[in-house]
Amino acid sequence: MHCVIGSGPAGVACAKALLARGASVLMLDAGLELDPNRAQIVRQCASTKPAAWNPNEIATLKGGMAADATGVPLKLVFGSDFPYRETEEKIPWRNHGTGLKPSLALGGLSNTWGAAMLPYRDPDIAGWPVGNAELAQHYRAVTEITGLAAQHDDLEEIFPLHCENPGELQSSRQANLLFGNLKQHRDELRERGWHFGRARVAVRAADSPKGGGCIHCGFCMYGCPYGCIYNSAGTVRELRAEKNFAYQRDVIVTTVRETPEKVFITGHHRETRAPLAFEADRVYLAAGVIPTAQILLRSQAAYDRPLTLRDSQYFLVPLVLARRTRDVQTEALYTLSQLFIELNQPHISRHSVHLQLYTYSDIIGQAVRKSLGPLKMFARPLEERMIIVQGYLHSDESPAIAMTLKRDGEKDFLQLDAQPNPETRRTVKRVLRELFSQARRLGGAVVPPMLQLAEPGRGFHCGGSLPMRAQPGKFESDTLGRPQGWSRVHAVDASVLPSVPATTITFSVMANAHRIGWETAEIL
Repeated sequence: MHCVIGSGPAGVACAKALLARGASVLMLDAGLELDPNRAQIVRQCASTKPAAWNPNEIATLKGGMAADATGVPLKLVFGSDFPYRETEEKIPWRNHGTGLKPSLALGGLSNTWGAAMLPYRDPDIAGWPVGNAELAQHYRAVTEITGLAAQHDDLEEIFPLHCENPGELQSSRQANLLFGNLKQHRDELRERGWHFGRARVAVRAADSPKGGGCIHCGFCMYGCPYGCIYNSAGTVRELRAEKNFAYQRDVIVTTVRETPEKVFITGHHRETRAPLAFEADRVYLAAGVIPTAQILLRSQAAYDRPLTLRDSQYFLVPLVLARRTRDVQTEALYTLSQLFIELNQPHISRHSVHLQLYTYSDIIGQAVRKSLGPLKMFARPLEERMIIVQGYLHSDESPAIAMTLKRDGEKDFLQLDAQPNPETRRTVKRVLRELFSQARRLGGAVVPPMLQLAEPGRGFHCGGSLPMRAQPGKFESDTLGRPQGWSRVHAVDASVLPSVPATTITFSVMANAHRIGWETAEIL
């Protein structure tokens, strides 16, 4: 029996591969879920059209997501913080200058992700012991799990779709305006290292056996009542119908111990703290970078020995279009990312810079109105010109986070300390200069004074604390995610990525986890 710890995207991808190879899988998980009262409201919304939604109930589901010029403090799900709840108590950690958080939720952080899906380019993972040749079939397997809404466009020249028949979402009119500007100057921009196209998102665009397709209700930022945005919790529910799969919730894993024949897992019940013990032929750690580090460090009594967690720096800047798109406030929309721009310019960065563009949502509208204050009479024309650029850098040009297991009396905790990188701000400034220099071709200008440079980890694109190496050293892992000295324990989440490229992290984490599950399923 193979044991997968964690129900996030890496966990379900690994479990799917193991099951496809005939293995039996036990998934251990804390499994927190949305509060029952809110879940009931979501079910009611899902059973009707948006026009019939109760305004008071919708206000409840949108609660806590107030935005201003600095962005949204923390993304909630239907107004609930359940994806982040109980972590400081159940998996003790302390944060010094970072924005990263772990999750004990069923589905992990796929409850809150933006569903963006791009693979990694070989030039950006040149130092990895595995490349796209090894990952390609597993990227395809992941799109079968998540679904994909995308279009055939110029992005395919550097980022394969890995999907034969992607779904198609209706783009916003603001996105069409900007995309038209870009296409008009395609050749000039290509010479400058720009590639652009429609956003690729893990969204069910059309009706399928899994449920109805996206109806462009504009609720994406708060959670999809219709379940169109991929969440690995849904895959867990599907897997529970399979005879070789078992799921046990309310489990907090604390240590693993290996013998030549078995792995012994110890932990406790999430609510009662009653001791729990399990054994397996192999264990796959997919709990997220904070819990995975904590389990492995504690299992080796490796106190005061920091691991370096690599981050992809996240930043936001508004782009104001010259032309106004009227009545965006009443347009039928999906409000996830609408367009991707990839910058490949050596004078800006040695690696790709990834930009996700978001057109109007009521959260953007809130931020505009709060920013204008007494001048809010100008909010509507600004909302109808405003696009938010969300950018990411490669981890080589981003801050890092030191993760250290510390003792606190008889207990321990994982301490997170930000490690700034002086190259980060310089690289972001070069990105902004490039965008500003292309204002005519964009049909609008970015506003550099309104740049928001997030604290390390805030974008949740972190990994590499146990990097895969061809010949791993201490606290590194082999190409099957096994930390040095272990043979039956595999880390399969972002912990094993040797670096974190700028393009979206979840797609590649899932592909690598699927690869490890697939390649180890028959090893006994």
